[in-house]
Amino acid sequence: MKKVSEDDLRPEYRREDLGPGVRGKHLKAYRAGTNVVLLSPEVARAFPTEEAVNDALRSLIEVATRVAAPAKRSRRSAKAHG
Repeated sequence: MKKVSEDDLRPEYRREDLGPGVRGKHLKAYRAGTNVVLLSPEVARAFPTEEAVNDALRSLIEVATRVAAPAKRSRRSAKAHG
């Protein structure tokens, strides 16, 4: 590989120096493999790392799943009310 010194870099490039561009070349891969969200500043302060955000969301999913599941009544409770 050729080593590039600072002197090899141009201060300005023309579009034709960069070769042909293909619009949307990586769009499909980008859409398939990204799930980036922007957090508001106060949320980012509360959850400063990816791990903190994921742990909090997993806990919320667990709580929501428990609350959404219908409560199971015992046979004793069902007989008293029915």
